[in-house]
Amino acid sequence: MKVEELNVEEKIGHAGIVLTDSQKKRGVLIHAFQGLQKEYNYLPEEVLKELSSKLDIPLSEVYSTATFYKHFYFKPRGKNVVCVCVGTACHVRGAGKVLEKIEESFGIKEGETAADMSLTLETVGCVGCCGLAPVVTVNEEVVGDLNPKKVKEIIQMVEEK
Repeated sequence: MKVEELNVEEKIGHAGIVLTDSQKKRGVLIHAFQGLQKEYNYLPEEVLKELSSKLDIPLSEVYSTATFYKHFYFKPRGKNVVCVCVGTACHVRGAGKVLEKIEESFGIKEGETAADMSLTLETVGCVGCCGLAPVVTVNEEVVGDLNPKKVKEIIQMVEEK
């Protein structure tokens, strides 16, 4: 018999018996967070309360799980996310000046979201592209070898999306 032909109980074996109903519900949280964040672009408090109620999991446990992962956000984020790498290589090669120019160009500071929700500006410890330093990502697309004059390229990328 092939694995695909097994029913759910047969596939998970004793794990299904060992896990309590509460543990099974908690296992759904990460997937629920991913879906909610995809829909809202963050995890709204009122939606987390509703999730807590529907899964019968205390709200404190819902928040505890969500805050454990850096991937989940509790404030609305912009349509575009620009991350300036401030790791050692990028820092040494001028990331601070690139960040200042981006802040000036968009009228927001690091950690802020534009009022029109078009952009969220963040910094990150390392992108892993040190040879291209300084590096910025725009919606996870890497733009390297930047300087304050090349920030126009970043502005164009954001405006086109």
